Amino acid sequence: MFDSHAFFKKRFSAHLKETNRYLKYIFNGHLAFAMLFFIAAAAYYYQQWLAGLPANFPTAWIIGITLGLLVSYSPARTLLQEPDLIFLIAAEHKMGAYFRNSLIYSFVIQLYVILLIVAAFGPLYFASYPDRSGSLYLITIAVVLIFKVWNLLANWWMLKVRDPGIRRIDTLARVLLNCAVFYFFVNGNMIPAAVATVLFIVVFLYDLSVSRKQAGIVWDLLVEKDQNRMQFFYRIANMFTDVPHLKNRVKRRQWLVSVVDRVPFLQKFTFDYLYRITFVRSGDYLGMYLRLIIIGGIVIYFVPNSWIRIIFALLFLYLSSFQMMTLYQHHRTVIWLDLYPVPIQRRQQAVLKWLYLLTFVQTFIYAVLFLVLDDYLGFVLTIAGGSIFNYLFITGYVKQKLT
Repeated sequence: MFDSHAFFKKRFSAHLKETNRYLKYIFNGHLAFAMLFFIAAAAYYYQQWLAGLPANFPTAWIIGITLGLLVSYSPARTLLQEPDLIFLIAAEHKMGAYFRNSLIYSFVIQLYVILLIVAAFGPLYFASYPDRSGSLYLITIAVVLIFKVWNLLANWWMLKVRDPGIRRIDTLARVLLNCAVFYFFVNGNMIPAAVATVLFIVVFLYDLSVSRKQAGIVWDLLVEKDQNRMQFFYRIANMFTDVPHLKNRVKRRQWLVSVVDRVPFLQKFTFDYLYRITFVRSGDYLGMYLRLIIIGGIVIYFVPNSWIRIIFALLFLYLSSFQMMTLYQHHRTVIWLDLYPVPIQRRQQAVLKWLYLLTFVQTFIYAVLFLVLDDYLGFVLTIAGGSIFNYLFITGYVKQKLT
């Protein structure tokens, strides 16, 4: 007899084993050091910023919208796989325990984000509303958890609807109502918050009624969404180690390719061309590179101390180099590269040259930020220190890893 509860335990155990296999590479010593430094510096300047918080700072808007978006994003992790489309459909009427357990698991794994966000907003909340007690903020956290459960259930019910247009409208309505509820609640307007809550409950009950009218579970949609989330996790893990399960995405980006592929049409530049267009057209590297530049630029712009800015510039240069070095392994499963009549040294040199160029561009962008901030000494030190750091790190650490 099929036991869906036992089946979930088996699937859950395999899922934990799979994710832990890659998490130990993601949270290695390099990333742990960078995160520790970033969190310590952010906490220090956060406290300094709170000391001079303006009286008209839009705390309710920031906390309300953030919490509203946080509870609205409540995906249901079903852990389903492609073979389940064939082997589990016949047992759909016995899958109640499985899906109940999957919803509990989805809620639990999303709790850590809620706890981090509410912990980060705590000092801002009490700095903006010093006359309020801590118990009121605990009530706010409790309301967040309640709405998280409601949104998770509503999202699960709407996954039984195949029409994506209906799902998008429902999601938009819940996002607006969630943000409204928490804005009014944080701002102390309890009557509007209660009205928004009632409207949310109406949408919540509507989702329940719509789901009950559906013929059954949309298995292909559940599998597609869970596989997309796993592929997202694999793309992150692929920045740190080889992931054989990763399905590489390729985008044309023809205008970007035309910019970066300007290399001489000679045999020795074969890999220069290959890795440049791989960087642009792959779904991983360009996005990661741009995100690190943007996040680093924001941190540098808002940190008041010039020396800490320089340290952050070097930190994000280090992160970019460390993440982009996996470009060398991108074509590891393509046997045709071994047939190219080009020495292996050319392949390594091509990646190193491209990393030099990428980190130089990033260094220049950060240095320009120092000019915007009228910090001319920081501009000179960032250009000089960034160039020296890039050379030492790429020729020392990265080059050894490519051999």
